[in-house]
Amino acid sequence: MEIGTVRPVKIEEQMREAYLEYAMSDMVRSLPDVRDGLKPVHRRILYTMHELGLRPDGAFRKCAGIVGETLGKYHPHGEAPVYEALVRMAQPFTMRYPLVDGQGNFGSIDDDPPAAMRYTEARMTAIATEMLADIEKETVDFVDNYDGRLKEPTVLPTRLPNLLVNGASGIAVAMATNIPPHNLREIVDALIYLIDTPSATVDELCNIVLGPDFPTAGIVLGRDAIKHVYATGHGRILMRARAHIEEQRGERRQIVITELPYQVNKAALIQRIAMLVRDRRIEGIADLRDESDRQGIRVVVEVKREADARKVLNQLYKHTPMQSAFHVNMLAMVDGQPRVLTLKMALQHFIDYRKEVVIRRTRFELRKARERAHILEGLRIALDNLDEVISIIRSSRTTETAQANLIKRFRFSEEQARAILALELRRLVALERRKIEEEYEQLVKEIKRLEEILSSEKLVLAVIKQELQELREKYGDDRRTRLVDQEEFTEEDLVDDQEVLVTISTRGYIKRLPEEVYRSSRRGMKSALGIGSREEAVERLLLSNTHDTLVLFSNRGRAFRLKTTEVPDGTRQPRGVPLNTLIGLEAEERIIGGVSVRSFEDAEAVLLATRRGEVKRVTLTEFATTRASGAAAIALEPGDELVWAALSDGGAEILLATREGQAIRFSEQELRASGRGSGGVRGIRLEEGDVVVSGDLVIAGGEIVAVTVLGAGRRTPESDFPAQGRGGGGVRALRITAKTGPLVALRAVPPGDATLVVLTQNGEAERVFLGSIKSGGRAVAPAPLIEVGKGDAVTDVAYLGGPAELSPTNGPSTSSHSRSGSEVGEEEASPVSRDTRRRSQGSGSARVGAKPAAGQTSKAPGKTST
Repeated sequence: MEIGTVRPVKIEEQMREAYLEYAMSDMVRSLPDVRDGLKPVHRRILYTMHELGLRPDGAFRKCAGIVGETLGKYHPHGEAPVYEALVRMAQPFTMRYPLVDGQGNFGSIDDDPPAAMRYTEARMTAIATEMLADIEKETVDFVDNYDGRLKEPTVLPTRLPNLLVNGASGIAVAMATNIPPHNLREIVDALIYLIDTPSATVDELCNIVLGPDFPTAGIVLGRDAIKHVYATGHGRILMRARAHIEEQRGERRQIVITELPYQVNKAALIQRIAMLVRDRRIEGIADLRDESDRQGIRVVVEVKREADARKVLNQLYKHTPMQSAFHVNMLAMVDGQPRVLTLKMALQHFIDYRKEVVIRRTRFELRKARERAHILEGLRIALDNLDEVISIIRSSRTTETAQANLIKRFRFSEEQARAILALELRRLVALERRKIEEEYEQLVKEIKRLEEILSSEKLVLAVIKQELQELREKYGDDRRTRLVDQEEFTEEDLVDDQEVLVTISTRGYIKRLPEEVYRSSRRGMKSALGIGSREEAVERLLLSNTHDTLVLFSNRGRAFRLKTTEVPDGTRQPRGVPLNTLIGLEAEERIIGGVSVRSFEDAEAVLLATRRGEVKRVTLTEFATTRASGAAAIALEPGDELVWAALSDGGAEILLATREGQAIRFSEQELRASGRGSGGVRGIRLEEGDVVVSGDLVIAGGEIVAVTVLGAGRRTPESDFPAQGRGGGGVRALRITAKTGPLVALRAVPPGDATLVVLTQNGEAERVFLGSIKSGGRAVAPAPLIEVGKGDAVTDVAYLGGPAELSPTNGPSTSSHSRSGSEVGEEEASPVSRDTRRRSQGSGSARVGAKPAAGQTSKAPGKTST
């Protein structure tokens, strides 16, 4: 169209075309490319650093220089956005695998701005070099830069699946992208699996790529939401900060925040909490401080003494960015068009791109190998005819004449002839001639290998897999972000899964101790349990797990449900807390035992026994809805009380013992399951004045340990206690005398050695080893087990495991009270003691999963409490 010509157009069409051109231009600038996961500004910065030689083993360079080079050569825009993009690639709290190694102030998670670019320096990280590997081998297309002076790559030939491992975010016209970062190992494993199994489903890939892996770690809730995101390319992922509750002096607690959700500003979070406290939207916070340092994040929220730390933490999750959502929209440029990608599509696009890069690289290497082989073929001919070649060269007047004469005589190509003329005299020695031959032989093999790769897609994919595996080995690391199945977050997700010992004192204080504290303490059991006086004497011991739920039973026949994590940590709060602040105990009501439960859906039953010899069997699911306020577990007759509770798998044999030394053994099958509100049936017929004091589940092939109030004891094979029908008078388990005092506990222990702890009302706690206890039949009199002081009495016996902590000589001691505290502390637990304890734990008031007697069936053992 000539200048000055006026052509009428419709304004609607003109606006539409102009807007589409603008929109596409904006999308290219704002959305990442599916192949290398980069926007143009990031790509140009990395290419500029590559040209400047800023490799990870080289020197740093001022960021002002890098930004200037990028602006002058490839990105004619403002320096502020270019420096901002450079800074982002260097921030470890923004990028899962940073591409820039920064030196100086590059900002912080508190949203502190970076220093001016004239003060900071940078170079590429090692993993960034994988983004530019083989770029000089014609693996990607180059185009003119903005002024036509230089060439720049349209995409980087990356080996790193950067779009998924580092994620991306950006806003274009009418659309936006927000892709979360992932763990490199998981993405590589998924790529390899997809190469091997092209028909892989999203569910199969989700078994490998577990979910986002944020640089700031934290917790992601709900695997179903993650699967939805990967299947559709968009969705909402719920993130939470990682926090735990620490016990402090004076019965205080504090919430410690150690990890934040991705892209949450720590300083803004602290300010938000302070505002909520000021406005009284969150109650119970006494102090707030930031103790973060170079080692990591640590924000401390001190809770008032009267406040519930768990409730305060829940309020923080609800009202602050400690719980926030990451809205995923996996949008990227595919063949110049924006596309929403599923996980499989993103992985497949990267595989297709790597196939293209490998093929182009292989063609380049094949061409170079053939060119070099062609030169070497000429050199070999020249060396075989060296005298004639020298003669032709000497007889030629000019270089051009010599080149023409060589071509005419030996039919060399121009390249071969030029190489011969450039041959140095030192290459004529025998050793150098041999090197030429070896190089030629290696090139022939290399050419064959490269041709095979180009002729087989399977070999191309094998090359891709090998390079991915090398990437995984070199740069892969462990997952940082923890994934939780359930949407509703529980306190168990804030603590480690570990075995603990729960103690209840005579004054009603409860606490928990890590297993290693009481199993390997060098201070003796009394010190390990934190017993300092009669007022702090331990009345009940319960073995549990931090991820379990305790069902506690009181002497009044009521059941209380309590999370083990709700019990305070005794290493931080030695005294514990009053039990009645956690559960609804009434006046004069005390806990006689409990069971530790991981799942209430198991087909197990709770066995109960009362002081007057009544027994009852209740299905475990009956206690699934029990609250901390309590619910009836058994209906008691006036004057009766509950004395024993245990968890059974349905095939156990029950052993009940009375104060006067009688014992009865009968099958659990004689008890039919009944509801919580019903009473029991007769378990043992009692003589006048006698009462039931102890119960346990028989362990086949094990022994029965009897202990009296005055510290006398004896062990007897379980076969000496014959099975009878329920409701009988039983057999004489131990002859009671004034010297022994009444029976206080009858404990079933497994075959081999075992460790028991004898508790007294004055606060004594003595370890007793099975080998030190007198052995004999039921008629054999007991022998002194521990020394019981005047006015003191044994109150309970707890079984903690076995084969246990023997003396250094591996032989049994005569009695536990003869040991010093240091001797007890140096005892080493046998490798199988944990397994034995899990088969039968507790001090008798609750034994979970004890192995039934011979001839009875049992499923895998469960957990035990006392």
